[in-house]
Amino acid sequence: MTTNRSIFSTFPDAEELMNQPNSKEDKTIPNINGHIHTPHSFSAFESIEQAFQLAKAEEVSVLGINDFYTTDGYSEFAELAQKHKIFPLFNIEFMALQSHLQEAGVRVNDPSNPGRTYFSGKGLRQPAAMSKASFEKITNLQMESNRQTYEMVDKLNDFMASIQLGIRFDAKALQLRLAKNLFRERHIAQAVRIAVFEKEETETGRNALLQKIFSGKEVKSPIENVASLENEIRGNLLKAGGAAFVPEDPKAFLSLEEVIELIVDAGGIPCYPVLLDDPKGDFTDYEADKEKLLHELVKNDVYSIELIPGRNDFHILKDFVTWFHRNGFVITFGSEHNTPQLDPMKITCRGGVELDEELKQICYEGTAVIAAHQYLIANGKEGYLNGKKAKIAEKEYYIELGKAVIGKFLKP
Repeated sequence: MTTNRSIFSTFPDAEELMNQPNSKEDKTIPNINGHIHTPHSFSAFESIEQAFQLAKAEEVSVLGINDFYTTDGYSEFAELAQKHKIFPLFNIEFMALQSHLQEAGVRVNDPSNPGRTYFSGKGLRQPAAMSKASFEKITNLQMESNRQTYEMVDKLNDFMASIQLGIRFDAKALQLRLAKNLFRERHIAQAVRIAVFEKEETETGRNALLQKIFSGKEVKSPIENVASLENEIRGNLLKAGGAAFVPEDPKAFLSLEEVIELIVDAGGIPCYPVLLDDPKGDFTDYEADKEKLLHELVKNDVYSIELIPGRNDFHILKDFVTWFHRNGFVITFGSEHNTPQLDPMKITCRGGVELDEELKQICYEGTAVIAAHQYLIANGKEGYLNGKKAKIAEKEYYIELGKAVIGKFLKP
């Protein structure tokens, strides 16, 4: 049942929470995944319920929704968190554009597009609430994103007609069938793959059809690997140089300053998602020097970072995370699940290398700060931010309060 009340509104006050029996004695570090996408943007999950079921199966006790441009999933996420006894984090993600870095050719945390900056907000109000101006900005971003995707479908139809495949898509029907409010290019890739599989039943036939769609290029992905195949379709058709590529309009982006203002207005903590090293050990221009990165983040009143360890080398991640932790940052980890690939919910580094106890503790502390912030905001009090400034000097208090909030929620 959907409710307009926060799931934290019935919690006792902070002092009582922190004095609860076992709140300080319990030293167990829960398994945490603070960043997943759901079908409200694009996701490996068929439903939000599936995400919770998989988290439960892998003994993940804290789960964070982190959809692009939308808080539409918050109500269901809150209900399922209560049902499955998994503590929820209410987050959001944007693509901002730093024009000065774009002009300078500086890659931030998108390795292919200078200036483009993925950016998250952590611990937003639940139920979602923001000013009319912020809501209109998010709505406009959704509309602009969908407009571009609809144009891609039009171009794809023209291309399919030119090679006489007898495949045609209706953008509105695809959105209703495969997406929620936000219709993304990954949904188009999914639709193409489904259409190919429906048209050809054999592996040979599907390979031949895809090769024709790829303008003669051989298919690299195994036909049975749906996730890899959809990524290949996306790369061949929908990215720059592809037959259905539509360049993004600058209207599809807010500036970083606007994104930060919107997040704070919605009750959240601004958080920079760090790309860090790729499989070749390379970094983006913006992230190559961690001291310069720290300076840039603090200059923008950003005191929180998140990482997706599954794409990083353990030793590089460890050095980076512990350094930012010593500098007072709130740090969390997630898995994204923003592709068709249904990876494990439990966080590991590249190659399945386990996190060590120090990394788990750092993530737990960061998660606790966000939990405390959510709890306080839900009850009409000031959270971890004073305006846009993080209360780094009071961080230990928020860690202890957040641990008590999580413990209270997970208590049988």
